[in-house]
Amino acid sequence: MTNKNSERRILLGRVVGAFGVRGEIKLESWTEPRSAIFKYQPWILRSPAGVETELSGARGRDTGKHLIATFPGVDDRDVVEAMRGTEISVARSALPPPRPDEFYWVDLEGMDVFTTTGVALGTVSHLFSTGANDVLVVRGDRERMIPWVRPDFVVDVDFDASRITVDWDPEF
Repeated sequence: MTNKNSERRILLGRVVGAFGVRGEIKLESWTEPRSAIFKYQPWILRSPAGVETELSGARGRDTGKHLIATFPGVDDRDVVEAMRGTEISVARSALPPPRPDEFYWVDLEGMDVFTTTGVALGTVSHLFSTGANDVLVVRGDRERMIPWVRPDFVVDVDFDASRITVDWDPEF
């Protein structure tokens, strides 16, 4: 395996179990659409025990109910069951650049967050989706959850300055 530790990784999904008896694998994918996970390879597989391997050539299909994959050299249900819980990541460089006004969450993590009046709120810890909108979790003197609604709350994202400007009451 090549050393990808120096590059940021994007978690795309995980192995959830076996499908059938011939080594097919049920995957959970966090890509949109979920079958897009197969576009981004090579994968970095991290077992629940922390063992990492690199995998190229995974193929799959979306059955509607499940995302089913085949991995080169894996043709046994027991091998697949032993892989349950394995995380699937890719190097950030394997992803295409985002379209204008789109962002990869991982690129926002660690950025400084300031109000429109210049008050520092902290840094982006992570983001999560509520279904209605995404939420920016900012940790500073306390944790704040700011709806990722542009331009109402998120006014500007400046990657060069590693700074996000928000229209947010620092007391809230």
